[in-house]
Amino acid sequence: MAEFLTKSRARNIFYGGSIFFVVVFIALTVQSHRYVVNTSTAGMPLSEEVTHGKHVWERNSCINCHTLHGEGAYFAPELGNVMTRWGVADDPEGAYEMMDAWIEAQPSRIEGRRQMPYFELSEEDKRGLAEFLRWADQTDTQGWPPNDAG
Repeated sequence: MAEFLTKSRARNIFYGGSIFFVVVFIALTVQSHRYVVNTSTAGMPLSEEVTHGKHVWERNSCINCHTLHGEGAYFAPELGNVMTRWGVADDPEGAYEMMDAWIEAQPSRIEGRRQMPYFELSEEDKRGLAEFLRWADQTDTQGWPPNDAG
C-alpha cells in the first residue's frame, strides 16, 4: 500500500525545512559579519589629507576619465595603483612631487595623444590628491582590477 503525504506530514516538512533554512541563513549572516568586521582592507589610515584628496577627486570629476579600482570611465589610465607604478607608494613627499610634476605638465600638447585638462590646484589640493591615491593604492583589493601597466 502506497503512503500518501498527509496534511500533517506536509506541514511538518514545511516547518522543518523553514527552520533549517532560517538557521543556515543566520549562521551565514554571523560568519559574514565576523569576516567583514575582522578583515580590514585599508592599508593606511583615513586621514584628513586623504579625505581632502577625495574631495579634490570628486570636485574635479576625475572619475569621468579615470578608473579607480575598476570604477569609472576608461578614457584615461587606472589610478588605483598609480603610486606603485610610479614607485612612490611608500613615500608621501615623493608621491606629492610626482603628482605635482604630472599636473603641471598637463596638457602635454603631444599631437595625437589624449589630453588631460589643466586643473589649477593648490599645493594643498595636490598633496591631498597624492595622499588619496596613495591610500587607494594601499587598499587591499584582492588583486582587482588586474592592471600591471599604465
